Amino acid sequence: MASTYSSNLKLELMTTGEKSGTWGTITNTNLQQLEQASSGYISIDVASSDQALAISNGAVSNGKNLYLKLTGTLGANRTVTVPDSVERVYVVQDATDRSANRYTLTFKTVSGTGISLPVASTCLVYADGSNVNLGLVQKGYITTTGTYTTVANDQVLVDTSASTVTVNLPASPSIGNEVHFIDSKNFFNSNNLTIGRNGSNILGSASNLVVSVNGAAFTLVYVNTARGWVYKDKI
Repeated sequence: MASTYSSNLKLELMTTGEKSGTWGTITNTNLQQLEQASSGYISIDVASSDQALAISNGAVSNGKNLYLKLTGTLGANRTVTVPDSVERVYVVQDATDRSANRYTLTFKTVSGTGISLPVASTCLVYADGSNVNLGLVQKGYITTTGTYTTVANDQVLVDTSASTVTVNLPASPSIGNEVHFIDSKNFFNSNNLTIGRNGSNILGSASNLVVSVNGAAFTLVYVNTARGWVYKDKI
């Protein structure tokens, strides 16, 4: 009987009596794959193209690493995919440069929707065999002086010292999604921040939210369709 392969890491599972003389090599390769899964690190340049990570049968491959650092100055919206039908935990660091272009960075299974990574964040995510889901997030931040559309868990330092700024909330939010806003130049009274509702209610109203208090720093959380986005905290 030929070898089979484990469901998630694709380790080679030898049957009794087969692969005579090669058990040592195959076992060492399996151990290397376990090392990748438990402590492996890889840096992946996503500047110029989407990346499809491999989880190959019986071989060391990039999608088996625990820690993925995504790098490069994005030239378009980028997607990083892992194979379907694999259950894995990853730590994903967004070390890309998106400061000038505001492109999105998505981590997903081939057939799933995945998550849009907050700018400069480090996320613990898990693939459940059909989709990639967010476990924990260490927030980064983005500074903006112009129109920007957020993703869940973005922390936005808004500079209105030169002109008013519009920052849009995420489209199609899920309950519990949060976005953080900070007046980085103490200028909201002179040049207002407009928070675009992007199809969802804000404080129960189908209207954008205008913020005109200098030094404002607050969090909006999405609670339901009727209330939409509400203050979680307010300073």
